[in-house]
Amino acid sequence: MIAKESIEQLKANLDIVEILGNYIQLKRAGVNYSACCPFHDEKTPSFMVSPAKGVYHCYGCGAGGDAIAFVMEYEKLSFAEAIEKIASLTGFSLTYTQERQRKDSKFLDKIAQFYHSKLLQSQEVLAYVGDRGISKQSIERFLLGLCGSGFESVKFADTHNARSEAIELGVLGQDKDRVYSRFFERLMFPIFSPNGRVVGFGGRALQAQNNAKYINSPQSKVFNKSKLLYAYHLAKESIYAQRQIIITEGYIDVIMMHQAGFKNVVATLGTALTKDHLPLLSKGEPQIIVAYDGDKAGISAAFKASKLLADKEGGVVIFEGGMDPADMVVSGKIEEIAQLLKKPIPFIEFVLKQTIEAYDLKNPLQKEKALKESLEFLHTLSPLLQEEYRELLAQMLRISPSLIHIKRKKTSSQIPTSRMNLTELVLIKSIVEDRGLLDYAIEYLDAQSFQTHFAEFELLARGEWSHPLLLGIRINEAIQPLMREDFQKQVRELAIKDYQQRLKKIPFERNLGYKQKIELIKKYKCCIEKIQKENHE
Repeated sequence: MIAKESIEQLKANLDIVEILGNYIQLKRAGVNYSACCPFHDEKTPSFMVSPAKGVYHCYGCGAGGDAIAFVMEYEKLSFAEAIEKIASLTGFSLTYTQERQRKDSKFLDKIAQFYHSKLLQSQEVLAYVGDRGISKQSIERFLLGLCGSGFESVKFADTHNARSEAIELGVLGQDKDRVYSRFFERLMFPIFSPNGRVVGFGGRALQAQNNAKYINSPQSKVFNKSKLLYAYHLAKESIYAQRQIIITEGYIDVIMMHQAGFKNVVATLGTALTKDHLPLLSKGEPQIIVAYDGDKAGISAAFKASKLLADKEGGVVIFEGGMDPADMVVSGKIEEIAQLLKKPIPFIEFVLKQTIEAYDLKNPLQKEKALKESLEFLHTLSPLLQEEYRELLAQMLRISPSLIHIKRKKTSSQIPTSRMNLTELVLIKSIVEDRGLLDYAIEYLDAQSFQTHFAEFELLARGEWSHPLLLGIRINEAIQPLMREDFQKQVRELAIKDYQQRLKKIPFERNLGYKQKIELIKKYKCCIEKIQKENHE
């Protein structure tokens, strides 16, 4: 079992924005962060995260909790499994009781070092790497390696008693008759998690007979190529410092760009940019530059990426003449790269430009199709962005701006106005922030005293402080708690109002006899007088 002290230490050091940012794309919303809820389908963000309070709440579906609760729900894990997952994400070393010591062989780190040593021993492959312009310093920095004969990987795994783990992690493959190396005769590019642990590999073929030029590790418990970016662990410091991230298409592009001084460069892992990459790309809210090759495939990939990144700062840089970033660095065109990166084409403009170029604008029917497709994209944006790009689209199509209609998006408040009672919410928020106020409130109020938020008060009375309803109120910055003296005054005023309402209802209570009604009237009037006397003291 995980030691209790270790769990508490992990909790004390958790940054909920950091943890949730590995799963969903968070945007700053005042002192909080917002996102579209991952637990139900929505287009308008109603999911709020409070870094100060360490909790999240969805005002749409009611989901809420801390970082551990999120990981449990999102990954469908037990509490212990979620703790271990968070520890792996943050690089935290858990301690365990003697009942169970967790096996942590760090096999991928070990075999990465093994492949690295094999590369340093191969003059032939070192010469090949050098011919590509990669320096010895980069070989060390990126821990490049060599997977030679297939039996070497199998032997290494067996030496470390880790054959089954190597198969599970995708280093080795297995069919009915044999176990084999997935990466034989390949230059190896270790792929690291954001916190610097090896989680997989990319392999470039060194022999012409290999079927695929590049292959990646298969999906595993630690490797998901749609959520990882090559060299992010090395680039993140520069990304945060420069508030900019540059995305290229390949491993060697990244290495050569770093070598040329562009330390904030990463790459996707042989796949197109997807929405699963957005949480990692959005960390630190940097400007995002998509720097792809100028061939047909590169432009197509940049077009798809731009649609995904339309509401982000940054844009697209296309390297013309069939060159990629690595070629330009080798050719000594470093200053030219720097100038290109200073003037990216904004994502929205790039999408509109590429969309329109696919049509013959001299043909009215083609022009109409271009307008329709452009509007479909434009309507995915906010009304403000639609308005800003309205004139540009009209100019591109050579039509009147009046033909470009803006589509309004529906907005939703955090708490529906139909069920808001600000006075009650302020009292509940005050108790949530200072639990010592609950005893005072219970002296004067019960759940029936609340016209709208009686359920929340019942939760407070039962001590269910982590209930999603209370978390939603806790992180709602529009509701400000009261000072103790103002809180007590507000409680008394609500109590008087409550008793006055009850007095009005007594004559219409069919289940009460005459004497019972008289007794209740006396009781409520006595309570009102007592509270009014306290107000004047």
